[in-house]
Amino acid sequence: MTDEGLDRRRFLGAIGAGAATLGADVADAAEPAPIAASPAADPVAPAGYQFLNPDEAAFMEAFVDHLIPADALSPSGTELGVAVYADRQLAGAWGKGARMYLQGPWRKGTPNQGWQSPMAPADLVKAGIAALDAHCRRVAKLPFERLAPDAREETVAALAQGKIELDGVPSKLLFDTLYALATEGLFADPIYGGNRDKAGWRLVGFPGVIATHAQDIETYRGRRYEAEPMSIADMS
Repeated sequence: MTDEGLDRRRFLGAIGAGAATLGADVADAAEPAPIAASPAADPVAPAGYQFLNPDEAAFMEAFVDHLIPADALSPSGTELGVAVYADRQLAGAWGKGARMYLQGPWRKGTPNQGWQSPMAPADLVKAGIAALDAHCRRVAKLPFERLAPDAREETVAALAQGKIELDGVPSKLLFDTLYALATEGLFADPIYGGNRDKAGWRLVGFPGVIATHAQDIETYRGRRYEAEPMSIADMS
């Protein structure tokens, strides 16, 4: 992957501002240490995909592994369960568009006005994956998951910039939706399928779901704060 690519550093950098704000008073800015094995692994989500068919699953795994490659800091996106998280979200109420306005008239909106498509997220992703697969086969004679790393990076970058014409699906909206799912899958509570063994939390030094750290702000001010992350399952 090139320095200009959407690699691990840029992926984490895009969400780093929020993470830095979250832990600024209780952690230093040191480079995160390689993730050690969790002493007690979280329950693994049930095997198999609920929404994605085999071709869609192959794309999703390749996409999240491109954004979150395995390295010295963490396993790959697939190994972290990020594709499973995306599948569960698409299969659930959010994917079906629950509590979203999906009727016209459709005028150009702004990002802070919420979901801006007449298609529910699951329908958009399904149509978008099929359209992107057709694009890749037309241009490179291969599906996305079989593209060489440089070709895959070029495709992802063009998708992010809205430069790929996809049949019936805005390419920028497809990328934004998939990117959000990948980000959430890396940092959501492991009970939802991603962030396996809390590796995403360890990557940024997040202590987990327990919100009783007010006293630690003063105790650890200016010093590194280390704690074993706690998940919802740990509190059950």
